[in-house]
Amino acid sequence: MTDASSASIHHPVTPDGRYFVVRGRLWRMSDPNLSEGERARLVGALMNARRAVGAAKMTGDTLAERNARATVDKTKRALGERGPVWWDDGAPDYNRQMASSTPYAPWFKGQP
Repeated sequence: MTDASSASIHHPVTPDGRYFVVRGRLWRMSDPNLSEGERARLVGALMNARRAVGAAKMTGDTLAERNARATVDKTKRALGERGPVWWDDGAPDYNRQMASSTPYAPWFKGQP
């Protein structure tokens, strides 16, 4: 859902551009190889799916919630934020891990 420009406004982005950090946790950035049009389309679909999750929760419709959550997951995978990594240098994925317990710890320690 995020890109380097929007994440860096609110959250620090790792020097390699792979993650942004929220409350000390690394979150994978969207694949920078996506075209702007494709990224925008996927972000729109993600927002619609998240709204559908909220609506289903409000009505107690567990089947609709399950389907909406599956759409969120599918869309985040298409964005490159989940699933196989979008980089090709063999570096491991630290998505959802605390920055302080990864190789990004020295960089993170220097963040305000």
